[in-house]
Amino acid sequence: MDPVRHVLFRAGGERFALPLAAVREVVIPQAPFARVPRGGPAVRGAMNLRGRVVGVVDVAALLGVGEERLEGGRGQVVILDRDRRGLGLLVGQVLSVEPLLPAGGEPPGSMVRGVGQVGGAAVTLLDADAVAAGAAGQFGPA
Repeated sequence: MDPVRHVLFRAGGERFALPLAAVREVVIPQAPFARVPRGGPAVRGAMNLRGRVVGVVDVAALLGVGEERLEGGRGQVVILDRDRRGLGLLVGQVLSVEPLLPAGGEPPGSMVRGVGQVGGAAVTLLDADAVAAGAAGQFGPA
């Protein structure tokens, strides 16, 4: 099995990775975010990205590992490449793009696909489709 390039990032003090093919771009958050009525607990709000409204979900809160703070200009938003819907994941810091072996073994629908290693340190590999579905679900029924 060949390695797949992943975007590595830090969220809630832990390291995660999403397949690069699922990521459109990484941007600096345009805080303060616009309030989203009836959004779930992980919803940080919405931001304008070049004239397009992007819903922003705190990935640490979504995964249950804390939440990101935006003090001092920290944080980045990973824009997912999902149809025409604007969806961004607030992360603490994008670290790099690395080739990782695809993981498996987690139950279908789980946001976690497995654990990989980069430079001797563990990184949790995420399922892009499950994360996108979980994040979109924070905004209520479509």
